[in-house]
Amino acid sequence: MSRIEKVREVVDSVLEAMTDSEERRCAYIHLYGVAQAAALIAGKRKENMELSIIAAMLHDLYAYKNMDPADHAHRGAAMAEEILCGLAVFSDEEINLISSAVYHHSDKAVTGESFDEVLKDADVMQHVFYASGHPEEECQLARGGKAVACSNDLLFEVKAHERDRFDRLRDEFALG
Repeated sequence: MSRIEKVREVVDSVLEAMTDSEERRCAYIHLYGVAQAAALIAGKRKENMELSIIAAMLHDLYAYKNMDPADHAHRGAAMAEEILCGLAVFSDEEINLISSAVYHHSDKAVTGESFDEVLKDADVMQHVFYASGHPEEECQLARGGKAVACSNDLLFEVKAHERDRFDRLRDEFALG
């Protein structure tokens, strides 16, 4: 079994224990959506794709497990480290790399280590392209200060604290 699958089993066991089915749905969509975006970004930037996927799968797990977003990045890093150590298939260097990305993923205004940036950007991409917690909201994408309505619920308004980061991603991936 691959290391990604070993982590997926742990993530799924945490998510399956969630009692609120709507929150569980949002958790699956978000964590695995961020993982897909992380794979794409890591591949383009020549970062470690496997570890980027794993960091993404773990990045909000603390918040979902405890239904508490307060300081979830820092608490989540400790949880990620505990999970990865428990699996006994990661080196100390890999654990530190993943834990650092989880720890810093909420610091969207700060540019940090290149590996950490993959997770931050993947998180932003997933927020914009599929805001899983708010499917009933009107679909909008902010472009150059102009809100453009769209025909599905896959594009949402860019949050103010993520706008600069998304603009850079839009340029990097030629998203228009």
